[in-house]
Order: sequence, then C-alpha cells, then structure tokens
Amino acid sequence: MDMATGGGDAHLPPVDPLARLRVAAQAREAAGLRRTLRPRTPDHDGLIDLASNDYLGLSRDERLVEAAVRAAREWGAGSTGSRLVTGTTSLHAELEDRLRAFTGAAGALVLSSGYLANLAAVTALGAGGLVVSDAGNHASIIDGCRLSRARVTVTPHKDVEAVEKALADRDEEHALVVTDAVFSVDGDLAPLRELHEAAVRYGALLLVDEAHSIGVVGERGQGAVHAAGLAGHPSVVMTVTLSKALGSQGGAVLGAPEVMRALVDAGRPFIFDTGLAPSCAGSALAALDIVSDHPELPGRARRHALALAGAAADRGLGAVDPAAAVVPVVLGPPQAALAAAEVFAEHGVRVGCFRPPSVPSGRSCLRLTARANLGSDDLAVIAGALTAVAEMKVNV
Repeated sequence: MDMATGGGDAHLPPVDPLARLRVAAQAREAAGLRRTLRPRTPDHDGLIDLASNDYLGLSRDERLVEAAVRAAREWGAGSTGSRLVTGTTSLHAELEDRLRAFTGAAGALVLSSGYLANLAAVTALGAGGLVVSDAGNHASIIDGCRLSRARVTVTPHKDVEAVEKALADRDEEHALVVTDAVFSVDGDLAPLRELHEAAVRYGALLLVDEAHSIGVVGERGQGAVHAAGLAGHPSVVMTVTLSKALGSQGGAVLGAPEVMRALVDAGRPFIFDTGLAPSCAGSALAALDIVSDHPELPGRARRHALALAGAAADRGLGAVDPAAAVVPVVLGPPQAALAAAEVFAEHGVRVGCFRPPSVPSGRSCLRLTARANLGSDDLAVIAGALTAVAEMKVNV
C-alpha cells in the first residue's frame, strides 16, 4: 500500500472539497437566493426601520440601556458559565419570576436565545413520542423536531382537524403539539383554543412559541396564550424571546413545574449552554417594567401594523389584516422581492426581504414590521414607498 496516498490512485487529480460550495453559491445567485451581510449604523443608515423585530421601539430606550449598563457593572460582561454551574445569578431568578408573573405561567426558565428555548422545549418534551408541528412553524421549531428523535407529523397550516387525526392515530404514549402563536412571516394567529382542546382531548401537551406575540398581542401585551384564556393551564407550555418586543436578548420556556424540572434535568440546550449575559437580563427586566407601566404600547404597535396593511391593500399589494406587528407583502419570485426592497431603500425605508427557503417557492415577500414608535411622517414616507412598489409590480 502506498502510505502517502492511503492506497488510492496516485494518478488521480486531487479533489477540491470547496468546489461543490462554489457551484451551490452560483446556483443560488442565479435564482436570486444569495444572502448578504450588510452591517448597519446605529441609526439604520438613516432609513426608517421596518425590518427589525423591535416592535415596541425599546431596543434603544435609555431605560433599557442604563439597566444593561448597571447589570454589566455589577455582574460583569458575561454570566461566566452554564446555568447549572455559575451562570445563574439573582438577576436571572428575578427575570424568571417577572416573566412568570407577566404571562400567568406557573414557572419560567431563561436561556440565552429564543432559538435555544425552542430547541430545549421540543427536544425535552417530544423525545420518544409524537410531535405534531404546523407547516408554518419557525426554523427553530423545525430543528427541534429533527433533534428530538420523536416521530414528527407536519400538519397543514392551522389545520386543527389534521392535528386531531394525528393525535388520534398515534401509537406513542405521549405527544406534543407545537405551533407559533403569531407566524413569523405570514403574521397570522394560530387557533390556540381549538388546538388546546384537541391536545387535552388526546392527552398531549401544547407548546406555543410566543416570539412574535409577547409584548404585542393582548390588551396588555401578555401574549396570545394569555389572550386566549389559557394562561397557567398545566398542559400549555410557552416559549418566548426577549429580543423582539422586549428589545433585549435571550429566551425563556414557561410552563408547569414538571416542565421546568424536565428542562433542568434533560434540556441539553439549557444544560450545556452558557447562561444569558447579565446585561441582557437587566435590560429585559427594564422592558417588562415599561410594558407593565405603559399598556398602550402593544395596541399602538398593532394599530400601526393595521395602517401598513391597509396602505398596501389600497395599492393592490394584497396584504391582509395582521394579528400582531408583522405585515407580509407577497410579490412572488425572489427577484421581485429583491427589487421591491431596493425601491423601499431608495425611499428611505428598510424592510425585510424573505425568499426560499424562509418562505415557500413562489411566495417571496417583503416583511414590514410595525413599531409602536412610528410617527405620522414615517407612515407617510412608507405609503410613498408602497406606491412606488405597486407601480413597479407590473414590470417584475
């Protein structure tokens, strides 16, 4: 055996392991699916921000910034370890208590991101059973399903009958139904009461991702589960993110004491990840104070979303009334969405541009995210950009 080649043919040219990546990148470029990092300035390059998830406009609020600074000065820049070692501070415990009280849940467990909160909840609660997942669920839920080693059934979007059938036909002893509360691209609301009735009827847990509803849905922004009258029900588990309406960073799982215990004992994304930075815990606590003291903020964000949807619909762009702050404008092919995003930028507005695989083929869209702190001048500029996109649409 030729030790230098491991027995291979010494006359074959060496294989370039990066060639397939270049070919794939070229194919994505041709299809309009190439993604690019675009570093921004603190003021969003002077553009009106309709792209971020800062629904209440709190991310730059001085009260959050000062709370983050105080926490960093007291606790340091990082949490120094996993939650089960040195990464749990009294600040984390306070945040969990406040999240529990705000949402009406029995318990809360904070993680370093909403993505990891979904991974932890789905893998720990779904393992060895059946997971029934809505076709429109976020990628973090999909990845949790893949990692759970459960049998996974994906049901059509918001199809309660399909969920009931999957639960009724199962052989597994336990089951988990998982759904976004407000879906991240379409902006519609899941039928939570009906899903909960199905889950209870068949002895399953219902896991609801409140990422786009906490701080926005409900009279006081307490989320879709609370608004549906399901807060504190032992068969309901919630995940939340602190990085959207609450303007900070991190995530949490909320639910019954048995769920919290299972995650502490078996939730790998919780056990093996470094705890949330104290500065983020501090700013999230400040955000909860503001939302509690100013219950008008969630309603203001929703009203602005309705105004954006109405302006798009008036121009023939097909937007529907949103359930929260997310307003999609479906344009079809990826190239049309990219061109429309450029038109918005030329008019001084930054928007989200969603293309496959983030959305199904043929449904590339702009995602406009309303904020509570948009002004009338902002809305007028946005209306002008929508007019320009509507006029452009016939040519794309």
